[in-house]
Amino acid sequence: MGPIGENEFLFILQGLKWTVLLAIIGFVGGGVFGILIALARTSKNRTARIATSGYIALFQGTPLLMQLFVVYYGVALLGVDVNAWIAVAIAFTLHASAFLAEIWRGSIEAIPKGQSEAANALGLHYVSRMKDVILPQALKISMPATIGFLVQLIKGTSLAAIVGFIELTRAGQIISNHTYRPLLVFGIVGVIYFIICWPLSHLGSGLEKRMAKAVR
Repeated sequence: MGPIGENEFLFILQGLKWTVLLAIIGFVGGGVFGILIALARTSKNRTARIATSGYIALFQGTPLLMQLFVVYYGVALLGVDVNAWIAVAIAFTLHASAFLAEIWRGSIEAIPKGQSEAANALGLHYVSRMKDVILPQALKISMPATIGFLVQLIKGTSLAAIVGFIELTRAGQIISNHTYRPLLVFGIVGVIYFIICWPLSHLGSGLEKRMAKAVR
């Protein structure tokens, strides 16, 4: 069994860097597309509602692992040479957009219809109505669920190793194979995941309790 020294630990931290970057890109990119999908999902346009409903059902009804495979190998079949980083970024963005859209769709529909009716009475057009009245309230309602999804997305980045992307878990696996100390290495990896995810989970739980008290 080999020792776990500074170089091995730095390699694990390098994997952590890519885990965090992938989660940020997936969450931000998914958020941008997610809000557009949520708006289309709650619009009066029947075609838009059906199309976005199908999109959400597709990504919620299939495993993230399969989505990574389809994006990585599917793009290659189209004759486009794409590296693992681009492929997993696209897959995580698409995956996040579907889940965030459904979270935010529920929050938008949770806003009392009187809010929209009052905005209409004031002469606000659709963009102003959503930007200034509906979305600020909806996003506030959705914060606990949104943070909860972010935690799941961070942990889900470990699946990116299947297409050759070296993130935190894959880095740990490489070091484990090199040192023959899987318990110690994955113990360190688990602690790192916990340090990242537990504060977020605690924040989401705190927001949920605070909102529940506000409703009473």
